[in-house]
Amino acid sequence: MKIFESHFWYTQGQRNGILFLFILLFSIELILTFCDFQEEEFPFDGEFALLEHKLDSLKRSETVKEKYKPKPFNPNYISDFKAYQLGLSTIEIDKLLAFRAAGKFINSAAEFQKVTKIHDSLLAKIAPFFKFPEWAVKKTITKTSRSIPKILSKTNDLNYVGFDQLLLFTGVTSEIAQRILAYKKLLGGYSVNEQLYEVYGLDKQTAHLILAKYKVVEKPKLEKLNINTASFKEILHTPYIEYELTKKICNFRDRNGHIDNLETLKKIDSFPVKKFDRIALYLYAE
Repeated sequence: MKIFESHFWYTQGQRNGILFLFILLFSIELILTFCDFQEEEFPFDGEFALLEHKLDSLKRSETVKEKYKPKPFNPNYISDFKAYQLGLSTIEIDKLLAFRAAGKFINSAAEFQKVTKIHDSLLAKIAPFFKFPEWAVKKTITKTSRSIPKILSKTNDLNYVGFDQLLLFTGVTSEIAQRILAYKKLLGGYSVNEQLYEVYGLDKQTAHLILAKYKVVEKPKLEKLNINTASFKEILHTPYIEYELTKKICNFRDRNGHIDNLETLKKIDSFPVKKFDRIALYLYAE
């Protein structure tokens, strides 16, 4: 009997502890029952909410731009929404609409850029989709031919055409005009008309328009390299010859000794035979 009594006998401190524990558990139960612990939504400030809305709109707009793939169209009749899809800013769109509201028409890519002031990079992306009436294209070509200064029209030499004259052709942006002149400098001058087709970003139709007016009349005087004595660096800086081909030419020369004829270079593995005539403009064997 004393054994059982020892298990149920508590000191005053122990009884107080049990009472305190009971009160604590009861309090927790009340709190859990009557208090709502759901997380309250952050009360957005008016300006912050507006900013978030704008960001969402911009994201949706960018998505629309990415998905939009233009088809051939006449830039005289595009809506402000389509112009926005093409990448034009609101200022550029307003300039275009104001030009059209005045009863005027755009008849070339160059004129479109002149009116809207869009960047060359954007024009390069959308200009291929411009579709003007046939009569407008013919009128532009005629106007272009008449606008070229007489001093240049006498020679009609591709190597003497200037930046401003190139801009007069349909499809030639300032960036393309710079590339045409830069490529001429790289080559040391255009030796054959076909080299114009090699200009990066210049489409064949536009190159054909230019060559209809300008051709290679006076070939440039190129300083040729002796393939037997030229250094690796000199060969590497020759137009149409890149690093790998330079290595092969030097290795071929080392193995075979003196090269008597440039035609021998065609025996090199993977030699660009189609470019041989171009390469031969800058090399000779002696």
